[in-house]
Amino acid sequence: MSKHTIVVCDHIHEDGLNILQNTEDINYVYAADIDKTALLDVVKDADVAITRSSTDVDEKFLSAAVNLKAIIRAGVGYDNVDMEGCSKRGIIAMNVPTANTIAAVELTMAHMLSCMRKFPYAHNQLKQDRVWKREDWYGNELYGKKLGVIGFGNIGHRVALRAKSFEMDVITYDPYIPSTKATDLGIGYTTDFNDILDCDIITIHTPKNPETINMIGEEEIAKMKDGVILINCARGGLYNEDALYNNLKSGKIAMAGIDVFIKEPATDNKLLDLPNITVTAHLGANTRESQRKIATQAAENAIESARGIAYPNALNLPIDESKIPSFVKPYIELTQKMAFLSAQSDKSAIRSISVCAHGEIKEYLESLCTFATVGALSVSAGDEVNYVNAKFLAEEKGIKFDSCEINHCSGYSNKVTVKITTEKGVNTISGTVFDEDVQRIVELNGFDFDVEPKGKMILLRNSDIPGFIGHVGQILGDNNINISDFRLARGKDSALAVILVDESIKSDILEQIKTLEAAISVAYAEI
Repeated sequence: MSKHTIVVCDHIHEDGLNILQNTEDINYVYAADIDKTALLDVVKDADVAITRSSTDVDEKFLSAAVNLKAIIRAGVGYDNVDMEGCSKRGIIAMNVPTANTIAAVELTMAHMLSCMRKFPYAHNQLKQDRVWKREDWYGNELYGKKLGVIGFGNIGHRVALRAKSFEMDVITYDPYIPSTKATDLGIGYTTDFNDILDCDIITIHTPKNPETINMIGEEEIAKMKDGVILINCARGGLYNEDALYNNLKSGKIAMAGIDVFIKEPATDNKLLDLPNITVTAHLGANTRESQRKIATQAAENAIESARGIAYPNALNLPIDESKIPSFVKPYIELTQKMAFLSAQSDKSAIRSISVCAHGEIKEYLESLCTFATVGALSVSAGDEVNYVNAKFLAEEKGIKFDSCEINHCSGYSNKVTVKITTEKGVNTISGTVFDEDVQRIVELNGFDFDVEPKGKMILLRNSDIPGFIGHVGQILGDNNINISDFRLARGKDSALAVILVDESIKSDILEQIKTLEAAISVAYAEI
C-alpha cells in the first residue's frame, strides 16, 4: 500500500497527532520541534503539511515542498500563508475556521461579566493585597440591560442567544443578513447603526476589512450613553484604540473588555495602564476543547486532502496552468471582483446571484459562479467564506443561484455579467479581458464604461444637470481627497460616475454628497 506523507510543522493537540499516527495509509512526520531551516528538508517529501502561526508558508517553504498538494492552517487566520504562491503551484490551502467558535463566544461573555462586576480587580484586592472591602465593588447586573451586537455570524448570534438567557434586551446590526435570521430567534434587528450606539453594552463580531477597521471611533463614542461598556473579542482595530483610550480615561466609557489589539503582543499598549479595562492576550481560541477540535479537524482534513477525497474549508481554488487555458484565470478573478464591488455598493441582504457568460469562457460557468459567490459574500462573511463552502453559506442565507450562456454578444469575444439582487434592488456588472490579462468593467447598471476593477472608488448616480460634478469635486477637495480618475456615463435623464480617489472615503463625506439635490445614489467600494 502506498502511503501519503503528512508533515506536522507546528505543535497541535495530541488527539490530532493520534489520528494521523493511527491511520494506516498515512506516513506521519512530526517536525514541530526542529529548526525552521531544517524543516525545509523535511517538507520536500510532504503531500500535505499542517502548520500554525509559527511556520511561514512563504516562497522558501513552497519551493522546498515540491510534492505538496495541500496545506492545512490549524486555526482561523492564515496571514502566514502565501495564498497566491499556493494557487500558482496548484496547492490547496485550508484552515479550520469554526473550531474555536464556542471558545470565542464564552470569552466574550466572560469579559462582559467581568466588566459589569469588575471581577479581576476585586479578585486582586483580596488575593494579592489581602484586603476585604466589599464596599469597593458595587457592580451592575446584565439583567434588563440593552446589548448591541455588531455582526450576527457564527459567533455574534451565539453571544446574542446567551445574552437572552441573562434576560437582556438584545439588538443586532448586520446589513448583510435577512432581518428574519435575528427576529426568528427573538433578537431585535436594526439597519440604523445609531440604535446600536444607544445600547448599554456593545460587542463587535465582524471580520476585519476596510469597512470595519476603526468602525467605532471618537464620533461613534460621542453618540453613546455615558457609562457605556464595550467588548471586543473579534479583531484588533475594529475599535479605534486612541479613541478607546481617551474615552476610558475620561469615563465616557465605563469599562471595556478587550482580547485583541492592533499590534500583538500588546505588552506595551497604553490601554493596559487604565484602571477600567479587562484584558486578555488574544485567548479567543484558548480552551482545551477548542484546541482539541482544531487539531482533530486539521488532521481529518489533512487525511481527506492527501487521499484526494475532499478539501474542507479550502481558501483558494488551485489554478493548474497546465490544465486550464491561460485566458480563464483573469476572467475568474474579474468575476469575483465584480461581485465584490456589487456587494460593497449595496450593503444589504443578498437574495440572488446570477452569472451569465458569452464566448469560450462560458465553458467555465460553474467556476465563474463559485468565484462570484465568494466575491459577493466576502464583504459580509470575511474569513468565513471560501471556495468550497461559499454556496453552502449562501444557501443558508436563502440566496438563490442562476447562470446562463449567451450566444450572441456584439463587440466582445468573451464577456461575463454578474447580477446580484438584494433587499434594496438589483446591481448588474459586466466585464471582459483585453489582450491576455487586462481586466475591465464595461457595463454598470445599464451604463457603458471602461473601468479597471482596482482601487478606491465612489459610485455616484445623479440627475444629469449642469454643475453637479463641480459640487462633488468641491466636497472632495474640501476634505483633501484627491481624484485619480473620473469616468462618466450618461443616460436619458441621469448619469453614472465612477470616481477613483487616492484616499479612503469616510461615511460623513458620502453623506455630504448624498445631500446634493441631484444625487440619486452614492456608494463607496475598494478593490
